[in-house]
Amino acid sequence: MAMAADRNQLTVYLMAGVATANQMFTECRRKLEEMLSRAEFEKPIVHVLYPYGDDSRSRLAQVLEVGSDLSNRIHLSRVGGRKAAEGIQRTYKGKGPVLMIGHSGGGIAAYQAAVKLYREGTLPDFRLVQIGSPRIRVMPELKQRISYFHSVDAAGKLTDPISRIGTWGGWSGGGKMLIPHWNVWKYAPGYIEGIEVVGGHADYFKHQNPFIDGQAICNLDKTMDRVRQWLKGWI
Repeated sequence: MAMAADRNQLTVYLMAGVATANQMFTECRRKLEEMLSRAEFEKPIVHVLYPYGDDSRSRLAQVLEVGSDLSNRIHLSRVGGRKAAEGIQRTYKGKGPVLMIGHSGGGIAAYQAAVKLYREGTLPDFRLVQIGSPRIRVMPELKQRISYFHSVDAAGKLTDPISRIGTWGGWSGGGKMLIPHWNVWKYAPGYIEGIEVVGGHADYFKHQNPFIDGQAICNLDKTMDRVRQWLKGWI
């Protein structure tokens, strides 16, 4: 019974990007608690982390720190990833699955934290959702644990400029019969989907006018519905 109880205690981390206001995740947090409590879990424990600080801190400093996290090579200079990992270590009880949802640079900090804690054995059971984040190469063994959502227009064209930053690419082929070629999807997350939101990069979690479409569906509901669909089978 204890093992079942542990598995049913979900811990969620909402991770903010650059210059994020303190109230940005208020409605998102409420929506997540409602949505995930309907699954086979107790009411989730939801934490909001600001790996780069909030909107009271220098925007330039935060942008530079996101840049440090985009590299998978320079370990010592990462800032947001380290702070995100520290935030998880302070608050995670060490039992049950962990869901991380990172917006913009928060998705990059969440990834770096997930890699660090996964390698240390702290997070054996986790999922990561990146929303409107720059692109960062994902470890092949973790790609099925990671999803990526970005805004698109009615024609399916990407409309979030932040989602164009970075790369998932890498060289493929090179065997006896294959010519090496650049594969733009080689290190991409396991699931990628566009969301037709009203507005753009800063608006995935908006829930009031003018961020409601012609079918009376707000951006937040669209975003959370995509997350819920992707999580099926895990929770």
